[in-house]
Parts: sequence; C-alpha cells; structure tokens
Amino acid sequence: MVKTKRTNVKYWTYEHHTQSGIGGRPVTAGFGYSTLVWVPEEEGSWALPLRHERITSWENPINKAVWQLQQVCPQLPSRPLTLWDIEYRCAPFVIKTADINADKLMRLRSNLCLWGEPPSYSGRGKPRVHGDKFKLNDSTTWSEAAQTIEEKDSQVGYVKIRVWHNLHLRKSPLHPMTIILVERLNPDGSKRVSRPMWLAFVGSKMPPINELWKFYLRRFAVDHWYRFIKQRLHWTLPKLSTPHYL
Repeated sequence: MVKTKRTNVKYWTYEHHTQSGIGGRPVTAGFGYSTLVWVPEEEGSWALPLRHERITSWENPINKAVWQLQQVCPQLPSRPLTLWDIEYRCAPFVIKTADINADKLMRLRSNLCLWGEPPSYSGRGKPRVHGDKFKLNDSTTWSEAAQTIEEKDSQVGYVKIRVWHNLHLRKSPLHPMTIILVERLNPDGSKRVSRPMWLAFVGSKMPPINELWKFYLRRFAVDHWYRFIKQRLHWTLPKLSTPHYL
C-alpha cells in the first residue's frame, strides 16, 4: 500500500533512500521516478535517457518499468540487454516482461531462495512444480555448477564465476533463469570480499559468461546521469506554477 497526501493537485509518495534521507530517516516524502537510459560506451559514465517519468501515487515501479520497456523496445534496431537492480528481481517483473523483445540481467538478494526443475512425473498425484531448493546464502543447497571460470580482471582483480541453469522463482516456475555467482578473490584464491554478487539472466541468447557479469557494472552509469541532471542541469529546482494552473 502506498500512502499519499493531496496538496492542491499534486501528490507525493513515501520513498525509500538507500542512504539516510531527510533528518536521517530512510523513508521520507518525495517523488519517485523511473528512468530508462541507453549506455552507449563500454567505459565511462555517460548515459542517454530514453524515458524519464514520474511514478505516480497510483503506480508502482514494476508496472512503470514494464510499460516503459513496451514503449522503447519496438523502436530499437536490435534486441537489447537490459540491466536491473535488486528491486526488479521478482516474479511479477519476470512474468510481465516475458513477451517483450529484451534480454534481462538482474541482481539478486543474497538471501533469495530459488528452485530447480521438477523431477519427471511419476504418474501418480499432482505433478510437481518445483524441484530442489537453491538458497543463495546456503551453499549446502547448491547443485554442481554448470560452468566455473577464474580469471584476472584489469579493474576488479581476480574473480571466480560460477553458473547454474534452469532455476526459477517460486511464483514464476515457467520462466527459467541462468544464475551467475561472481566472487572477488585474492591472488592466493581466498575471498577478497565477503559478500558476492548474484545475478540472474533471462533471455534468448546469453553472452559469454566472462563478459556478461561486466555488463551489469555498466548499470551504475545511470547513477552518474542522475547526479549530472541534479548538479549541472538543476532538474530538482522548483518550477512554480501560476495560479491559473493550480
């Protein structure tokens, strides 16, 4: 449920801040926006906005992002690889974007629980929908990885990448995903960072695994774009209307 307050004809919503908001509170009144950008370069911080729109008090980020994808993808010359943060790693988003011509790479919470393919039908009772549990923060539930790579990246150093196929969210069993675990290592092979990065790929053709995880790092170009429009273009400055429009 989203709480709103009416002020003339404008509505604000309660927004969550990843860092401390006004008065040190993580949730404050504000205006949420959904932005789709094109990141044209392999390096650098430039991003070109395709759609930048307010999430109104009667909408939610998932439905807004789905609608924006539906508007943008038919206009693109080829099938894009889209990058999504943790907020979009849910079954409703996976289901609602299944028919959109776009591949998706989403970051997952480390405490998420996924499920494998169900076993073959035994002929008795109701067929199973889910297979074995795959809990990201419990390695005892992991099956053997389909692929494992260790390499040295010029920016982040040594990394170990593991891949599992055909896992799904509990509420979207008909939409299998490829799961990628990225761990940063010291030269001796020990873990350099305690919290690994979990990613999920959903799409038609997955890029090479040693390139795919690097694409997600380019998502942070949108944060630089937000900083640019606030500090340089001053998009957050008030635009006061005349009484005629109130």
